[in-house]
Amino acid sequence: MAAPLAYALIATDLDGTLLRGDDTLSDRSLAALARVAAAGARHLVVTGRPVPRVRPLLDDLGTAGLAVCGQGAQLYDAGVHRLLWSVTLDRELAETALGKIEAEVGQVYAAVDQDGVDGLTLIEPGYLMPHPTLPAVRVERRDDLWCAPISKVLLRHPTLSDDELAAAARSVVGSLATVTMSGPGTVELQPCGINKATGLALAAEHLGLRREHALAFGDMPNDIPMFQWAARGVAMANAHPELKAVADEVTLSNEDDGIAVVLDRLLPGH
Repeated sequence: MAAPLAYALIATDLDGTLLRGDDTLSDRSLAALARVAAAGARHLVVTGRPVPRVRPLLDDLGTAGLAVCGQGAQLYDAGVHRLLWSVTLDRELAETALGKIEAEVGQVYAAVDQDGVDGLTLIEPGYLMPHPTLPAVRVERRDDLWCAPISKVLLRHPTLSDDELAAAARSVVGSLATVTMSGPGTVELQPCGINKATGLALAAEHLGLRREHALAFGDMPNDIPMFQWAARGVAMANAHPELKAVADEVTLSNEDDGIAVVLDRLLPGH
């Protein structure tokens, strides 16, 4: 059934967008999402987090349907707890890309998200998790990162900013990987050609919806492809300048329920 709203597909990033800084969901945001769902719209989480780091939040949201995880590398069906689609980053290509980046900027610290619904996040010595509340397993050496298939590599540099590290990585990795920046302290390498737009397009196809149905919310440059794919993109007040530059609208921050402000405006009679 078509939603009696301007948009039948609501795509939201998590960190810095739907989630508050303490990784919680506000009552107002939950209520707004429930109202648009009651009006017939579908809410899709579209996040850089891998499936194991998303499942508890999907439970909080009451989501039993699809979620786009791993920057678009995973399409997860929460109702049956399985991946409908996933693509991995070739580990030899990842190692080669890391070598090229370190030849350009010096030592970086790396982590990986393993593929699968129960994949681990492995971190090498020196890597600090940007979200210390998220579980990770520390390994003894970099070679241990490649023990199982991975969906992406996460990078940090001891002195360069995220923007500087991302720019340097893009300048040298070429077609070895896609470089994204998804949050403070989070520069990532993903399979070439994979991004949030590819994952969102696949999810929309499964739902029988098109890009003109989609309203997207985000806060970081990794959300740019999603904004370019969707009919309308809304950046949070706390968003990176690169995303604000391509957004159709800027709402309030994630701490101030910016998503709920926009959704409430769309609801008939609200």
